[in-house]
Amino acid sequence: MTTITITDTAQDATTAFADRVMKATLAWMDLMSVHLGSQLGWYAALADADGLTFGELAGRTHTDPRYAREWLEQQAATGILDVDGATDAAARSFRLAPGVAEVLLDRASTAYLEPFARMAAASGTQLEALIDAYRTGGGVSWEQLGAHAREAQADLNRPWLQQVPALFADVGRLDDVLRRPGARIADLGSGGGWSSISLAQAYPQLAVVGFDVDEASVEIARRNAAEAGVADRVEFLLCDAALVHEHGPFDAVFAFECLHDMPHPAQVLAAARRAVREGGPVVVMDEATEEHFSADAGELERLLYGFSLFVCLPDGLSHRPSAGTGTVMRPSTLRGYAREAGWSDVRILIPEFGTFRFYEFV
Repeated sequence: MTTITITDTAQDATTAFADRVMKATLAWMDLMSVHLGSQLGWYAALADADGLTFGELAGRTHTDPRYAREWLEQQAATGILDVDGATDAAARSFRLAPGVAEVLLDRASTAYLEPFARMAAASGTQLEALIDAYRTGGGVSWEQLGAHAREAQADLNRPWLQQVPALFADVGRLDDVLRRPGARIADLGSGGGWSSISLAQAYPQLAVVGFDVDEASVEIARRNAAEAGVADRVEFLLCDAALVHEHGPFDAVFAFECLHDMPHPAQVLAAARRAVREGGPVVVMDEATEEHFSADAGELERLLYGFSLFVCLPDGLSHRPSAGTGTVMRPSTLRGYAREAGWSDVRILIPEFGTFRFYEFV
């Protein structure tokens, strides 16, 4: 009886894990089909119509009808699209299922998750380079990951960063600094520029200097600032954040969702300490990780480890020397960097903001 129980238990575990791998495979196929539909303009075309046949979709988007048919049927089979009951394939009319448009098309929504598909596709194109990096200890930079990764990261963060001014309005000390006439702040790792732009829009007298080492990101940020009408008060420098003190002094220094990517976080924090005026805040927004590692973690921890495996850790290790932080930067790790940089400690300023947390250095 004991032997049978052990065998049955092992078989149950095998079956459960095989089922998990099958579900993961289907999920990957769904995610990549989302990438196809997004890049080809198919979701946008469907959102603008009350149902389309494959021929109509292909015609509107200047794409191939046979591929359009296969994609539409797959999307209906997996529940992303609704379809009428026509038996003739050419007559079947497809439309977005409820809830899909906001998640895949609404760039202003915090539910906008289409960039996950772009990020996954970008990492997929670099799998050989990632495998080599894992063998040798090398890295894969944002530049290598390319436009999809760069733009996906900016688009994922944008709706959250646009809410930051309202969040800061409830933190009196920060709000006072940002409202000060002639105030000037630094935005480290500014990426697509949305944090700088949002703060400038909310605080009309504020000047912002963004710092980033990725040239394409700096160009995107400058374009975004011009389109937002704040280029007269927001500038973006192609510059290592560890040199922020050379462009100071600043009334405040911020680093939004980027410190864990940097190869030299303690050096950056030391430079921020030198760059800020006496009593000025230095604030970091980073991932809201658990305090300690534990197996069988929740979805957020799993998501963060996934980003770390395929994006953040390889990017951090693409520059040497590197702290190799990775996406899962726990409070204790940040506290260690702060003390190494000359700060006494780190305190949690805002414990939860979506998947993020705000820290202030003291």
